[in-house]
Amino acid sequence: MKKTLKQLRIPFVAILLFVGTVAFTPSERYFEIAKNLDIFATLFKEVNTYYVDEVHPSGLIKTGIDAMLASLDPYTNYIPEDEIEDYRTMTTGQYGGIGAVIGKRNEKTLVLMPYEGYPANKAGLQIGDEILEIDDLPVADKSSGEVSKLLKGQANTTLNLKVKRYGVAQPLNISITREKIKIDNVPYYGMVNNDVGYFRLSDFTSDASREVKKAVTELKAKGAKKLIFDLRDNPGGLLSEAVNISNIFIEKDAEVVSTKGKVTEWNKTYRALNPSVDTDIPLVVLTSSRSASASEIVSGVIQDYDRGVLVGERTYGKGLVQATRPLTYNSQLKITTAKYYIPSGRCIQAIDYSHRDEDGSVSTIPDSLRVAFKTKNGRTVYDGGGILPDIEVEEREYSPITMTLVNKGLLFDYATEYASKHKTIASAKEFAISDQEYNEFVKWLTNKDYDYSTRVESNLKELEENAKKEKYFDGIKEQLSQLQTQISHDKNKDLQKNKDEIKEALEQEIVSRYYLQRGSVEASFDDDEDILAALDILNNPDKFAKLLSN
Repeated sequence: MKKTLKQLRIPFVAILLFVGTVAFTPSERYFEIAKNLDIFATLFKEVNTYYVDEVHPSGLIKTGIDAMLASLDPYTNYIPEDEIEDYRTMTTGQYGGIGAVIGKRNEKTLVLMPYEGYPANKAGLQIGDEILEIDDLPVADKSSGEVSKLLKGQANTTLNLKVKRYGVAQPLNISITREKIKIDNVPYYGMVNNDVGYFRLSDFTSDASREVKKAVTELKAKGAKKLIFDLRDNPGGLLSEAVNISNIFIEKDAEVVSTKGKVTEWNKTYRALNPSVDTDIPLVVLTSSRSASASEIVSGVIQDYDRGVLVGERTYGKGLVQATRPLTYNSQLKITTAKYYIPSGRCIQAIDYSHRDEDGSVSTIPDSLRVAFKTKNGRTVYDGGGILPDIEVEEREYSPITMTLVNKGLLFDYATEYASKHKTIASAKEFAISDQEYNEFVKWLTNKDYDYSTRVESNLKELEENAKKEKYFDGIKEQLSQLQTQISHDKNKDLQKNKDEIKEALEQEIVSRYYLQRGSVEASFDDDEDILAALDILNNPDKFAKLLSN
């Protein structure tokens, strides 16, 4: 299924807006700042002294700061001291822990994915295990975030889990020694077929470019003559890593991105500083509507230099740069400092935060104001709306019954049961559920609760409500009743009508029990519409070349 720092002079964190301000002389500006800070301080003292209930100074101030920054853009944030560690985890991908994703399903805290080679995996923790206790502390009433904090800690410290495993009568006690966890930016790379390599980049934390370079080099060593570079759902990250990853595919000294903001001495043009790894291998980049920030720099560079073909959805449109600034008491400010411009000269920022409507809302930049630019080969591209791929593939829309089976955790639960009864399966690329096995799944669903409404049923209900409001209901009541009878969904019919997509989702879920994250990716190769579109282009050299020509 389709579905997310280093230091220059300032540590750039993510690619994100420049907000204009009213023109003041320096002396006027300093007076306005001092006056309003004095008003805020005296107001806070009065509230703290006279408000009827007890107030908590830190929380109250943070609320005020957050509200103030929210009027600028969503990416300018205050980070208090007690949240610094979580912020470092987000920006570096490193933390002390067990290396597993956990989550809540039906009020249970379950292991959703242990990372291969990390402590949880090495200790034998499995997908579907229910965590009951952590160091004798019950976790039934705790949120996923609270459980996650209990699992994290200093490297080389030990924690004991009590877990319930499907098919095992008594709870298991599992001892795990925490390690320093570095989440891979490239969670998977491998061969789709004999000559096409594939790699996925999920983040732009430190070492992302090293991981991409390793993936490209090893895929070529395995025989890859063409590459698929998956940037879907990648939220971005370090600007420096975006520059270095772009450098892998373009010539040394080529311009990658430039930044422009209020502080002109911080404006800079970033170029490829190293020899490229490969400037010729046919390349397809996959994008989605959730590909943002640094992802858009890399995909934009590939498009602007006509280095490869972009396939998928229009990207998010975040053409902004942020930096962190130190504050007192070990807190920090993450602040938008500039816009970025890719080699064609375009800025792909899609939302204009500097001009808010009277109600405080913001709007996307209208098509009429978007400006045309040219790629290296003279193709026309536009600013102000993300990166538009060369081949658009709409995100697949799954049926209500499939989404309900996923959201209710029924595919997850059945895969766990399946794995307990089948010790081995075929390879991830070859595994498939037989018709008989699918019928067993349908039978298993018989006593499960998974009611849902189809889109037609929802539309009919809305029509009925509007008819009642507008006094038409009595006149069309009989017709609506007949229509309701005709379209009323039948679960068994829906299970057969949507059999293929349900089987695909179930196969990926089952494969993950045996081959973890790697298996989930490989199981998707034969039905991922973006990958199939990429293969079609890569296997047609004339079509590939035509897409990149003027």
